[in-house]
Amino acid sequence: MISFVLSLVALVLGYLLYGKFIERIFKIDTTRKTPAYAMQDGVDYIPMPTWKVYMIQFLNIAGTGPIFGAIMGSLFGISSFLWIVFGCIFGGAVHDYLSGMLSVRHEGESLPQLIGRYLGTNVKRVMLVFSVVLLVLVGAVFVSSPAMLLAEMTPDPFGLMFWIIVVFIYYVVATLLPIDKIIGKIYPVFAFALLFMAVGLIVMLFVNHPALPEFWDGLGNTHADPDKYPIFPCLFITIACGAISGFHATQSPLMARCIKNERYGRPVFYGSMITEGVVALVWAAAATYFYHDNPANLAFQAPQVVTKVCSNWMGALGSILAILGVVAAPITSGDTAFRSARLIIADFIHLDQHPIAKRLYISVPLFLVAIVLLIYNLGDADGFAKIWSYFAWSNQTLSVFTLWAVTSYLVQAKKAYLVSLIPALFMTMVCSTYIFEAPEGFQWPAMISRIIGAVVTLALFIYFLIWKKKIDKELPLKG
Repeated sequence: MISFVLSLVALVLGYLLYGKFIERIFKIDTTRKTPAYAMQDGVDYIPMPTWKVYMIQFLNIAGTGPIFGAIMGSLFGISSFLWIVFGCIFGGAVHDYLSGMLSVRHEGESLPQLIGRYLGTNVKRVMLVFSVVLLVLVGAVFVSSPAMLLAEMTPDPFGLMFWIIVVFIYYVVATLLPIDKIIGKIYPVFAFALLFMAVGLIVMLFVNHPALPEFWDGLGNTHADPDKYPIFPCLFITIACGAISGFHATQSPLMARCIKNERYGRPVFYGSMITEGVVALVWAAAATYFYHDNPANLAFQAPQVVTKVCSNWMGALGSILAILGVVAAPITSGDTAFRSARLIIADFIHLDQHPIAKRLYISVPLFLVAIVLLIYNLGDADGFAKIWSYFAWSNQTLSVFTLWAVTSYLVQAKKAYLVSLIPALFMTMVCSTYIFEAPEGFQWPAMISRIIGAVVTLALFIYFLIWKKKIDKELPLKG
């Protein structure tokens, strides 16, 4: 428990100290009018209370990511704690804050627009396709996963297809309506439930005081198949939400269009990521005990672990919170995924989203693609796992592009760029290694894959140094 407590304290100190440091690097302007006021349209640009923006941002980026990812990551051992802490403070929260605040500075621009602004038009086009594909994958994943869980918990007449249709109808409505009509009203409730569940588990961890491994016991890989799933790079792909996740940068512009003042950027963007890190840490601790206390528990998948831990530790209330966690949370990530995809495309083609007909022009094709994905994978027993595996790598790869974009901004603005360059290089190494080594990748030998990953990372670093030398000779951009 000592390592868990140290990790928890580190996350809080990370927000108070490093979060403030990153804010000073960015240099907020509290007199600057935010897009919520400058571009208010009653649909996507709407000033909202800061507490509500924080709760929506937290639920947008969280979903079941910090729960399921942390549970699966706990199989690797106590090293999962370190990745959550360091990844969250120095990677994910920096990634979320800087990308979110850049969106605030640039009229609530979506991620591909921001990446294009700092990495060039060609990269912008690639990221447009990449982001939309990722978001549609998220939408498809978060239609099928809650629908499967609901089908298991309800009588036979309410089967899988029934719940898929119900969830999908909700997605259509939430994607098309103004953000304050549904998302602004129900998200804070679900976010509170997710936070309450995390707090309840923290209390029960101290009450039960389970025998958790400590850092000084060793950081070896405890996975059942360590050769197939080495800590590097698999752990850093498995735990994304709660450490660092490119998906977050697609969600931040939603709240960048609703935030009232730049001073609230740190609690909304950096703070939401730290909160997600706390949730991930709690579940990593609970799952570490659950899996390693009894080898037979290794047969349970992440949703089953959530249900058993909550019901065993918190009784009937825990069961209700578990349902909210594994059903409501993914639904509230799926709808904003489609909404983000709509806005990304609208920004790219400069299509006003105030008329609902123009929202339909973009949304209908997105929904049709998701439906095709669902139909294609419903008959495949491993269909969900396949979609999720591709989503996981795509998600972290998107974080690489986002980190390089904010690094470009910091260099051009003559600001301390190492805060994003170091995590950019690390995640470049992780993603480039993973795609060559992973079961869903090229499945090359680990050593070859890591050499290729190192070469790719070194090549990008050398290119960066050459580019920076050129930029240093030019006038800096204003932040």
